[in-house]
Amino acid sequence: MDLANKTAIVTGGASGLGNATCRELVKHGANVMILDINEDAAEQAAAELGERADFVATDVTSEVSVQAALGKTMDRFGALHVCVNCAGGGPPGKTLGRDGPLPLERYASVVNLNLVGTFNVLRLAAEQMARNEPEGEAGERGVVINTASVAAYDGQIGQAAYSSSKAGICGLTLPVARDLAPLGIRVMTIAPGIMNTPLLQALDDKVKQPLIEMVQFPKRLGLPEEFGMLARHIVENAYLNGEVIRLDGAIRMQPR
Repeated sequence: MDLANKTAIVTGGASGLGNATCRELVKHGANVMILDINEDAAEQAAAELGERADFVATDVTSEVSVQAALGKTMDRFGALHVCVNCAGGGPPGKTLGRDGPLPLERYASVVNLNLVGTFNVLRLAAEQMARNEPEGEAGERGVVINTASVAAYDGQIGQAAYSSSKAGICGLTLPVARDLAPLGIRVMTIAPGIMNTPLLQALDDKVKQPLIEMVQFPKRLGLPEEFGMLARHIVENAYLNGEVIRLDGAIRMQPR
């Protein structure tokens, strides 16, 4: 799909991987609507991107909130062609710790944000994409890109909730791609490794260095810009569909 004059929504687009993706898409001629729960950061990010960008405060776990965000996107830009789901997170917690079993509500909240939130956005975005006229030889109407994590495969101690939620996103990829194939909508997932996001930058070097040592090559943290570049390539390469791509420098996470 040619990005010029297309419209994308990016959840979590105010910072980190989502913001890098917004910058990359705008640079290549797309309009971007930033969906982020942090309204102040989203407003600032949109202002920095210029007239091709706008923002709306959004809770990805709420159908009403996402529908409102999509309504603003359609009003502002007239169509939707790309959905990039970057919103997510989750604190660590052992299955059984000093204070007893991991509280069920903590586990459920992480799964709700990462997995249910991703599916909530993509299903409503697909509804809008299905209304587009098919484009090009493939007859494309839209592209969905979800964000998993290498933790989906190599979850560390204390990552039961986070890892299983991200594994669920990997598991969504092929069946949703099959669901949407007749409509000309592709679905892909990126599983990033240890990326140099604000969250990682805040960690002490004693915490970061062991993570970097697990990376095979290049021996460093991943760059958010590299995530954005991959997202753009996925949009532009019509034969990428139904797959998870690890963006991780060949890291394989150790238990801790």
